[in-house]
Amino acid sequence: MEPVLFYGVPHGCSFGSIVALEWLGHPYRLVRIDMLSKPQSKVFGAVSPLGATPALLLENGDTLTESLAILHNIAKRDLSRKLGFAQETHAFDRLNRMLSFLHTDFHSAFAPAWSAYKLAENDPRRDILRDLAREKAARCYSHLQDVVSHTEWLVGDTKTVADAYFVGIARWGEDLGLFDLESEYPRLHAFQQKLEADKGVIFAHAIEDGKPAESSGGFRGHVEIESLGTRLAA
Repeated sequence: MEPVLFYGVPHGCSFGSIVALEWLGHPYRLVRIDMLSKPQSKVFGAVSPLGATPALLLENGDTLTESLAILHNIAKRDLSRKLGFAQETHAFDRLNRMLSFLHTDFHSAFAPAWSAYKLAENDPRRDILRDLAREKAARCYSHLQDVVSHTEWLVGDTKTVADAYFVGIARWGEDLGLFDLESEYPRLHAFQQKLEADKGVIFAHAIEDGKPAESSGGFRGHVEIESLGTRLAA
């Protein structure tokens, strides 16, 4: 059976896992999770005990959570695709370093702004939280702009799961009204736009938006969450 990715909307970091699965080209299915009104589902609770996305139901019934683990799992399924690299190589270490940076520093930089997003507009804490997020995210954007100024992709001369994850996170700066990436980080914005033109990224946007989506990979459709209960490992 195909692996099944549980992805979150709106604009979840699971976007990158969808892109990575498209780039891999192997069969997979999806389950859509509305993160604003999470389903009261025993299956989702078993797959993701903390109620977070992404989560990946593997072929043997085991589950993976956390983007870092899921992206490594996707990459290792077919190293000939060069989405990842064999362990104990310098290339793997570089990829792991970049993924770790994106998963910790970059992702977490936006946490105060997401908290502000949930507050009432007249709440005085909003501006404090947004300023904190901007300060933290600006350092990350600057670092990433330096990286792409010297390489074609985030980890060398081929696109990897790090690029897939990046494109799902980098948009948050503008989503949350913190940055104008084109004017503030023009080289990074150009890199982002290169990714936005990719078929896998276009597909992932359509999936998130609930629009007709044409897969260039191995997408085999959405599946009803409760139908997966029999696949879970004991």
